[in-house]
Amino acid sequence: MTDSKAKLVVFYDGSCPTCIKDRRWYEKLAGKTCESVEWLDITGRDDELRSEGIDPYRALRELHVKDTQGRIHREMDAYILLMSRVPVLKPLAWLIGLPLIRPGLARLYHAWVSRRLDAGAD
Repeated sequence: MTDSKAKLVVFYDGSCPTCIKDRRWYEKLAGKTCESVEWLDITGRDDELRSEGIDPYRALRELHVKDTQGRIHREMDAYILLMSRVPVLKPLAWLIGLPLIRPGLARLYHAWVSRRLDAGAD
């Protein structure tokens, strides 16, 4: 088993069907690379999130990833970090990091998450 300190830790909403589907999609594309990623369901883990310096409210609204040095990345930075580990996703990581793409994509993402959470379901 890989040392968890050498892994990215992805804080995801395990009660969100779309989030679970996205995780499976990533693992399928990542192949063996997915062994370097630990998925942590944030459901019911508010104290643990706070101990990591993550606001539980924001954790539901933005992807958070802890890198191998223990730094927390959120929102588009988290997606870029996660995608850049997978060769087939590297071009997408580069694209979403572009100054003209990134802010618009962040707005769309936040709007989608807000609708999902306001509806109380996926």
